Amino acid sequence: MVIAELLDILMFATVCVVLLAGFPVAFTLAGVAVAFALLGYSLGVFDLSFLTALPQRIFGTMTNEVLIAVPLFVFMGVMLERSKVAEELLETMGQLFGTLRGGLGIAVSIVGALLAASTGIVGATVVTMGLLSLPTMLKRGYAPSLAAGSIAAAGTLGQIIPPSIVLVILGDQLSSAYQRAQLDMGIFSPDTVSVGDLFAGALLPGLMLVGLYIAYQIVMAAVKPESSPAMPAEEGKPITVARLFHALFPPIVLIVSVLGSILAGIATPTEAASVGAVGATLLAGFRLREERPAAILIAGVSLVGVLVLTGLMDLRVARTEIPAGDMAGIALAALFCAGLAFGLLVALVRAWRAGILKSVLESTTQITSMVFIILVGAAAFSLVFRGLGGEEMVHQALSNLPGGTIGAIIAVMGLMFVLGFFLDFLEIVFVVVPLVAPVLLQMEMPDGSPVSPVWLGIMMAVNLQTSFLTPPFGFALFYLRGVAPPEVKTMDIYRGIVPFVLIQVVGLMVLWFLPAIATWLPTVVYGS
Repeated sequence: MVIAELLDILMFATVCVVLLAGFPVAFTLAGVAVAFALLGYSLGVFDLSFLTALPQRIFGTMTNEVLIAVPLFVFMGVMLERSKVAEELLETMGQLFGTLRGGLGIAVSIVGALLAASTGIVGATVVTMGLLSLPTMLKRGYAPSLAAGSIAAAGTLGQIIPPSIVLVILGDQLSSAYQRAQLDMGIFSPDTVSVGDLFAGALLPGLMLVGLYIAYQIVMAAVKPESSPAMPAEEGKPITVARLFHALFPPIVLIVSVLGSILAGIATPTEAASVGAVGATLLAGFRLREERPAAILIAGVSLVGVLVLTGLMDLRVARTEIPAGDMAGIALAALFCAGLAFGLLVALVRAWRAGILKSVLESTTQITSMVFIILVGAAAFSLVFRGLGGEEMVHQALSNLPGGTIGAIIAVMGLMFVLGFFLDFLEIVFVVVPLVAPVLLQMEMPDGSPVSPVWLGIMMAVNLQTSFLTPPFGFALFYLRGVAPPEVKTMDIYRGIVPFVLIQVVGLMVLWFLPAIATWLPTVVYGS
C-alpha cells in the first residue's frame, strides 16, 4: 500500500515536471499513465485490467452530447473574431468613455465582458485588444503596466462569463463527480448538476469581476491621475446613437439568443451553442456585405422566430395527434427554417469568398482536437491513478486536514491556484477536478448543509481564470507579449497583472462569504 501511494505522488509530480519541460499535454498524461501502470504491475500493486475501461471512457466521450458544445462555441468565437466585431466595439466604446479620466481602461473592461459573453476565446480577445487598444492607451499617456494589466485581465473574462468553454468542460467533469459522490454515499437516485446550472451560476460572479475591474480603474484614475489620463474630446468620429447601435446591437442580440435560450429553458447548452454558431455566421455574412443585408436579416428574424416558437409551442412532429394550433406552429417553423437556411447559405458563401471560412474551420478543428485528445490522455491518467489507490489517498488526505470541510476546500483552492502558475486550465480541470471533487461533494459545511456543486464549480472557475494571468506560464501574458509594442517591457506586463490577480482573489473571498451570488440565479431559473 505504501508503494502504491508513493507511485501516485511520484506519478503526479512526473506529469508536472514533464509538462514544464514542454512536452505535449495529451501525450504526457497518457505516456506517464502507461509507464506507471507497467511499473505498478511489475511491483505487484497495479492490476492491468483497469486499463480495459479506457476504450469505454473514450467511447463515452465520443457520445457525450454536452461536449458537442465545445466545437460549436469555439466556432462561434473564432467566426466573431474574424468578422471584426471586436474592432468596432473597441473603437466605439473607447471614444464613448475615453474623454473620462480612466475611461479607456473602463472601455477595455466593458468590451472584454461583451466579447467574453459572445466569443469566449481568450487568445483572440487579448490579441485583438492588444493590437487595437494598447497603442492608443500608451499614446494617451497611460502607464504601460496599467494598460497591459487591464487588457490581459479583461481578455480572460471569457473563462468565467458564459458561454465559456471552461464552464462546459468543468460542468461535464463536475456532473460525473457529483453523481459518483452521491453513489458513494448510498444515494442510488442521484441529483445532477448541468452545464446550464454553471452558466446561470457564473453570470453574476462574472459581472461582479467586471465591476471590480472598473472600480479599480476609477480608483487608479483618482489616486494616480497621471497613470490614466483622459482623451481629448475632439478626437475621432462623434459618437452617435446610430454608431452605438451598429456596434452593440449585433453582439447583444447574439448574447441574448444564446444565454437567454439556456436560462429560459428553451435550449440545452449544446443546442444554444448551435444557435450561437449560426448567429455568428450570419453576423459575419452581414458585416462582409452590409450593402446587401436582406438575406441575413430574413435569416436573423427566422432564427429568433424559431426560438420563440420553440418556447411557446410543442413542435414535435412524431405524434399521433397534433392539434391545429401546433400544426400551424410547425408550418410556420418550417417556413422560418427555410428562411434561416437561405440566409445561412448566403453568409457561408460570403465568408468563403472573403477567405474567412477556411481559417475559421481550421482554427476550430485545431482547438477542438486539442481539447478532446487531452481528455483522452486525462482519462488514462485518472484510471491508473485510481488503480494505484490514489482516490482513497486523496480522500484520506482531504478528510484529515485541520478545519474539516473548510480546510479541505481551502487546500484544494490553494493547490489549484499554485498549479495555475505552471499548468493550463485544461490540465487542472481534467486531472485535479475528477480527483478532488467527489471527495469534497461528500462533505458537509459547518452548518450541516452539503457542499453545493454549483458554488464549488464557480469557485473553481474563478480560480482557474487566474491561471491565464499568473507568470511564468500565463497564456494571456504570452498573447499580449506577442503583440505589445517594444516599449512595453515584459516586467510591465507582469507588474500590471498583479492588481488584477489580487482582485480575482478578492472575488473568490466574496464568493466564499456570499455563496448566494453563485447559487441564487440557478435556484431562480431551475429551482435547484
